[in-house]
Amino acid sequence: MQQRTQGRTHESTPVELAGDTPTMRLFALLELIAAKDEFVSLQGLAEETGTPKPTLHRMLQQLESADLLVRQSDGRHYGTGARLRRLAEDLLLNATQYGARHAVLTALVDEIGEACNLTTLSGNEVVYLDRAETPEPLRFYLHPGSRVPAHCSASGKMLLSQLGPQQQRKLLGHAPLKQHTPKTIVDLDELERGLLDARRNGYAIDDEEFLSGLVCVAVLVPHESGRTNLCLATQAPVMRFRADDAPRVLPALRRAAETLSTIETEGSTSQ
Repeated sequence: MQQRTQGRTHESTPVELAGDTPTMRLFALLELIAAKDEFVSLQGLAEETGTPKPTLHRMLQQLESADLLVRQSDGRHYGTGARLRRLAEDLLLNATQYGARHAVLTALVDEIGEACNLTTLSGNEVVYLDRAETPEPLRFYLHPGSRVPAHCSASGKMLLSQLGPQQQRKLLGHAPLKQHTPKTIVDLDELERGLLDARRNGYAIDDEEFLSGLVCVAVLVPHESGRTNLCLATQAPVMRFRADDAPRVLPALRRAAETLSTIETEGSTSQ
């Protein structure tokens, strides 16, 4: 999953593709590419790493043939492939931190009374990594592994809000946005304004935009790098929760998000 740009300035030292074996150097190249929120080119990678172009070209071909990278339509730029994205999703779904983060979700449900979930962005969809259900008899079932469109989900809009307009349009502008309910925003300009509001406010709302009768509120799970691919959300039927009720649950959501951030950081440093 492409997270953040690690571009060089003209004064910076080349990024070494470190590794004792060719396989580990391939892995280092994958790490470099996956850390970017833009497509990469052979020329750009050669300048950034100081690696000869013929060597880089051979490495890119190997990764492309394994479906770990995919070449764009212009034939010059590369991005992460489906196989690599599936690996990233599987790692998040089956992380060793599962028990700890599920306990946080369960405690949050106890506090606010509604279902809560942890999500991640994969392409133009949001994937549910974990979920704790409300004890209320009326509820919507979305199990871990479920996918929902990013443009009409609170988590999707919150995660998209971190990207610049160009990156947002790359993800959302390749095909007409699907109208799921009468409230779904399908105009890109209007959606971009909403993403700007989400970024400024620090939370996003799905006001019956994906499923009629369902309202969601989402906040980001902070990451030390400044950009994250984890989001925490709560959702409830409109008869119990409305968009105007968001301020009531935001303090609890943000406290839980900070706790989840600590769990993810400790899990990554211990592995």
